[in-house]
Amino acid sequence: MTAAIFIEGERLRKEGKYAEAVVKYREVLAADESHVLSHLALAVVHGLLGEHDEAVASGRRACELEPDDTFNFTALSVTYKRAFDATQDSKYIQLAEDALGRGELQLLTRVLPMEMPAIAEVRKKKHAR
Repeated sequence: MTAAIFIEGERLRKEGKYAEAVVKYREVLAADESHVLSHLALAVVHGLLGEHDEAVASGRRACELEPDDTFNFTALSVTYKRAFDATQDSKYIQLAEDALGRGELQLLTRVLPMEMPAIAEVRKKKHAR
């Protein structure tokens, strides 16, 4: 049921009916507050409506729900950047950089452990020569 409501929200967003899309995404969240895609979608449409505090709150909530997801922090960084572009409030610049850095850190903590054995093997071969 929530999937169909979310899809309806996406249709409305694509049609430029942002306020109506907000209603649909909130309807999904009323049924399942942990629906991360709805929080991310709300961040986008609130930003498009000029409701930057609400956009940021939605983006932050997505990050709280999935703190290990690099995409969520990247999306939050974009939300902050758009808020800065619209308001010229400099507080959003550092927040955007922090969110982007957090996303990059999440990526490194997942990729580096997988890459370490390969790196060690290359170094071992290089020093064996």
